[in-house]
Amino acid sequence: MIEFQGIGKSYEGVPVIEGLNLKIDRGEFVVVIGPSGSGKSTVLKMINRMEAHDAGKILFNGEEIYKFKVRDLRLRMGYAIQSVGLFPHWTVARNIATVPQMLGWSAQKIEARVAQLLTLFQLDPALYGSRYPHQLSGGQQQRIGVARALAGDPDILLMDEPFGALDPATRTTLQIEMKRVHAVSGKTIVLVTHDIEEALLLATRVVLLDQGRIVQAGTPLELLAKPVNDFVVDFVGRSDIGVKLLSLQLASAYARDEPVGTGAALPHNTTLREAVSFMSAHHLERVSLVDGEGGHAGVLHAIDIFRTRAASGSSQGGA
Repeated sequence: MIEFQGIGKSYEGVPVIEGLNLKIDRGEFVVVIGPSGSGKSTVLKMINRMEAHDAGKILFNGEEIYKFKVRDLRLRMGYAIQSVGLFPHWTVARNIATVPQMLGWSAQKIEARVAQLLTLFQLDPALYGSRYPHQLSGGQQQRIGVARALAGDPDILLMDEPFGALDPATRTTLQIEMKRVHAVSGKTIVLVTHDIEEALLLATRVVLLDQGRIVQAGTPLELLAKPVNDFVVDFVGRSDIGVKLLSLQLASAYARDEPVGTGAALPHNTTLREAVSFMSAHHLERVSLVDGEGGHAGVLHAIDIFRTRAASGSSQGGA
């Protein structure tokens, strides 16, 4: 899908990206993260030629990006940013329709696509399609911005700090929403953030940069369980790596096949972090789990979480 081959980039003779090699496969949700000045936004902008690389090659579906006209390339790549940039005097529906109109879609096809995307982001098309940006909350505007980026059915969605300006509660809601949208759409997504919690929640793979070089790339679980050096440990949070590991693993993976117990139960897809919090608050040593249909899904024992997590963590997933 996207491949960086020996990419270099300098500003006024100062290198910001050096020898970058990275392949992003179709359907991945790759989150690029790093400290300020690490080059993460530059990496994203080089994909759609908002920034030009000085050395190496960037391939898009096997073709060097400079073989495409800039307009054609960008029409195949959705782009969502923190400031949203909705046209204030256009309705929500017209904002979303921007790229499909540029692509020459029929009015009927555009109308159906707008309705589909509003529904995907859990916004009623009949209610929100005719509204203007100023009539929306910040979170709703950000949803519309991402919907607009997806409207032309792009091959890849690029997102640069898309939720950075939102309050914590809205940000968390949209992070969960974006994870769901990725699962439903199967789109390839590359997102830049400075927030490690956001990266661990959203990514199928995290790329950690420092001074223009990749320090470590891997699943969220790999970064937490197998950091390659002290920089990674410090960046992901030395003091609470264990708590973050609990957030990436599901209670169902540690449940014993036992008869249902008494008292409250938790969904089987509860994270270990949520389960530990619940059990601690209610002074429980064990709790029953239920599946999506309400059936019994085993019993989680607190002692099993801490006795086996380290040994089996590398095979667990989820967030």
